[in-house]
This record gives sequence, structure tokens and C-alpha cells, in this order.
Amino acid sequence: MSITSNLQDIQESLPKEITLVAVSKTKPVADIEEAYQAGHRVFGENKIQEMTEKWEQLPQDILWHMIGHVQTNKVKYMAPYVHLIHAVDSLKLLKEINKQALKNKRIIHCLLQIKIAEEESKFGLSPSDAQALLASEEVSSLSNVHIEGFMGMATFTDNQKQIRQEFSVIKNLFDEMVPQYPQLKTLSIGMSGDYEVAIASGSTMVRIGSSIFGKRNYV
Repeated sequence: MSITSNLQDIQESLPKEITLVAVSKTKPVADIEEAYQAGHRVFGENKIQEMTEKWEQLPQDILWHMIGHVQTNKVKYMAPYVHLIHAVDSLKLLKEINKQALKNKRIIHCLLQIKIAEEESKFGLSPSDAQALLASEEVSSLSNVHIEGFMGMATFTDNQKQIRQEFSVIKNLFDEMVPQYPQLKTLSIGMSGDYEVAIASGSTMVRIGSSIFGKRNYV
């Protein structure tokens, strides 16, 4: 199967209102070019250095999503171009994004990462911490950051019931917050292994990599 046909199959299976982020981490520029030629424009990376190298080589109308954990000292490298940062999990990081966005005369869109998985290795805010962050005056004074929703990663498990329960935690938080914060439009949940469950749980954005580009080579 080619990247083009994989991409078309997934796009056809997704409801029209769902944004597909093609996760191109560890994949060569040629693979992204193939997906680009097939009409796709939204790509996700988890390392800022790798994403920046690709940004420099590829067409400028690509929308780059940073989906990995972000270190504050690396924000400056992606601030000139990043379209959406998915994994924002602290006030410190938000302040740095705001600072670098200001330097680049941009408003950078962000998602707050909510910890819904049981795994200790997963990052994220608790629902109550996310609520406190949204309500804080410090955050509302950050004029170059736009928080447009939440991102979450379910536990890596075959237990569909557990995945559904974890997704429902973030969806309930989202539904609770939207009346107060109408700018919240994006719920980024669902990856190659669980995106169908995520869509049924109310996802508006899915992050799919291996089902498009094939297995990853981490060597």
C-alpha cells in the first residue's frame, strides 16, 4: 500500500468535520512530499529540531503541528512557523510560547494537554489544573497565545472500555469549559490504534502516523 492510498482510505473513513494530522515524525521528507502531492497539508512532529529541518525543505503552505512534549528552551526554534502546539502542560511553557510569539509578531495556537492515561510516562494537566490555568489572570494576559482546546492520549491498551472511559474524562471537561470559554474548538484525541473510539467519543482532531506512513524506524 502506498502513502497516497493509505491517506485516501483514512480520509474517506473520517467524518468531514474531523481534522487529520498526518504524523510524520521519524519519516523522510520524501514521504511527506508524497502525502503533500496527494493534497494533504497538516503534519505532526514530536521533535522541534526535526520539524524545523523539514519546514525549511518543504512547501510553505504546510501547517506544522508540534505534538510531542515541549522543552521551554526549544520554543524559539518553532515560533516563526508552528501552526498548533498540542502538548502545553504548564504556565511556564505558555509564558515562553507567548514571549517567542511576540518576538515573531505572531499569535500561536495551543492545546492544553490533559493527563487521562494511567501510564506514569504520559505528561499533562489534571482537569482541575487545566480549569485553574484557563481561569487565571496570568493566562488571560498572554496576548500572543490562543488556547483553542485540549489534547489527550489514552493508555496504550487493547481494553476498549478503558480507552472510552479515558476519552470521556477529557470530553466531559471540554463540554464543561466551552460555555465559559467559547474559543475552545479543538479536541485532539485519537491516534492510529484508537482513532475510531476517539471519534465516537467526540474528537475533532486525530493524529495518525503509522496507518499512513507505515511502521516507524526509531534506529
